Amino acid sequence: MSDYPEFTDPMKRPRYVGLPTFMRAPYAEDLADVDIGLAGIPFDGGVTNRPGARHGPREIRNQSSLIRTINHASTIAPHRICRVADVGDAWVEKPFALESALAEIADFYRKLHAAGVTPVSAGGDHSVTLPVMRGIAADRPVGMVHFDAHCDTGDDYLGSKFHHGAPFRRAVEEGLLDPTRTIQIGIRGSVNDPDIWKFSHDSGMRVIYIEEFYELGVKAVIEEARRVVGDGPTYVSFDVDGLDPVYAPGTGTPEVGGFTTVEAQMMIRGLRGLNLVGGDVVEVAPPFDPSGNTAMVGATVMFEILCVVADAVAARRNLPRAAE
Repeated sequence: MSDYPEFTDPMKRPRYVGLPTFMRAPYAEDLADVDIGLAGIPFDGGVTNRPGARHGPREIRNQSSLIRTINHASTIAPHRICRVADVGDAWVEKPFALESALAEIADFYRKLHAAGVTPVSAGGDHSVTLPVMRGIAADRPVGMVHFDAHCDTGDDYLGSKFHHGAPFRRAVEEGLLDPTRTIQIGIRGSVNDPDIWKFSHDSGMRVIYIEEFYELGVKAVIEEARRVVGDGPTYVSFDVDGLDPVYAPGTGTPEVGGFTTVEAQMMIRGLRGLNLVGGDVVEVAPPFDPSGNTAMVGATVMFEILCVVADAVAARRNLPRAAE
């Protein structure tokens, strides 16, 4: 018998022991007793330049062993208020066929959705958010809070409409994403076409370029996000290149001049109380950051998303929640 009774909980054991699941949550193939599924999407077939995000989920799992069980700022304890499990990877059998690969990922999320499991995922490149939405938003469009350096509402590139620069244009066209309930935060960077993100503006998305972000400040941006998405079902998608690359150099398309990690945490925490139906962190590419810091940032962002999603799930199901 252990001298430390708390070690009966594997999540409380020393962080260097055990198998690396997301945040040391239990691994589950049976979805019957799962409220929130932590999933990996090890696919980067949609990148337009630097690959490597296929390795993101594995390294995020590794770095997430540093994450504890309670959010000190919000007091949300996601594993206490919801049944949270690592449900494995939406891995692709035929990764060289882009469109069928996205269809495989969508099938994985349809199964989660059918089982009543709310997904919080780690990509993968940003093209994977489209099949996630195909899996969870086929019955009604969702709104979105989108953190990124890029709007990702482009069109055909190098012969394909399905790449990490276009998932949200496709999602709108497929009736999965409501552009009038979508806000994109942190947009910046040099461009070759001044109208590259024209679809975002024309469709009614609220685009906050980084200059406006710093003019408004974090609190006002949170208020604007809450106004835009309202009380309808909302998805959170966080591309780590929204952060300044000093915090997340290990990504495919870094853009200097982004927001900080603490600003990111504050913004995600500010989404508490919204009707959140899932979220993801994408574009962690470990080969570009041997230090592991980008994956650590990805794990931390995933935890922040998990907390606000868990609070939303508990609210919808009338489960006991953390202290307000």
